[in-house]
Amino acid sequence: MAIAWVFPGQGSQKPGMAEGVIDLPGARERFDRASELLGRDLLAICGGGEGVGEPRDLNDTRNTQPALFVVESLLVDALHGQGRSARLVAGHSLGELVALYAAGVFDAETGLKLMRRRSELMATAGGGAMTAVMGFERDELEQAVAATEGVVIANDNSAAQVVLSGTPEALASVTAAVRCKRAIPLAVSGAFHSPFMAAAAEAFAAELEAVPFADARIPVLSNADPRPETDAAALKDRLRRQMTLGVRWRETMDQLQAEGISTAVEIGPGNVLSGLIKRSCPGLGTAQIATAGDLGQ
Repeated sequence: MAIAWVFPGQGSQKPGMAEGVIDLPGARERFDRASELLGRDLLAICGGGEGVGEPRDLNDTRNTQPALFVVESLLVDALHGQGRSARLVAGHSLGELVALYAAGVFDAETGLKLMRRRSELMATAGGGAMTAVMGFERDELEQAVAATEGVVIANDNSAAQVVLSGTPEALASVTAAVRCKRAIPLAVSGAFHSPFMAAAAEAFAAELEAVPFADARIPVLSNADPRPETDAAALKDRLRRQMTLGVRWRETMDQLQAEGISTAVEIGPGNVLSGLIKRSCPGLGTAQIATAGDLGQ
């Protein structure tokens, strides 16, 4: 049975999500280290508490991204400890960093530092907005986006679901022009995965420059390029480009099928990616590992 591990991104977080992993080996130490880097109690924030200092909300990007990295990376460690692995790994947005960690491209300390910097840069990148669009004609949507300045497809999640990034005016123009079942503005601080992130992406690229990447032990499907890759330099370049390019998750799911994957295991809270896979790839099985209890013996 060919298995892929997939890692969810922002939007899958939920209060109390740390409870299911806190008794795993090294969990308290990793939360402590993350809290030290952030300057606030990340474990308390995951539990719905206020922590120490600002920001205090789990849904704040500066907390969401490090928290998901800690939870998902601990589950990866537990799977590795059981001698389990995957044929391919992929992550949605911030989940790509967990995929790189799972593939042995960098260690947990490096991952925490990159996630802290990434979350800070994205949180402070002002301007722009995002809207989820569901139930549309793709040709009509793509034509409207191409004809409208200041908007791009940020997350191409499936044939029936995308997220647009751009100026509020451009987003309103596109959603008014396209027939769709629903268009839902998202509560985010900026136009993620779009040219609006250029300054943040440049700063993150400078951070990446000094970080050593190893060749991946497991092929990684990246957001910027969903073809399997193990070369360290190529994976770093893909991650460097991720902030300003769209998340090509629809193509990632197609690639899983093309590579003969039989089961995609979603590692982390929730089942967002599993739901997309079930609706888009009927022949591809799914499973979820969100807590220590899901790991089995």
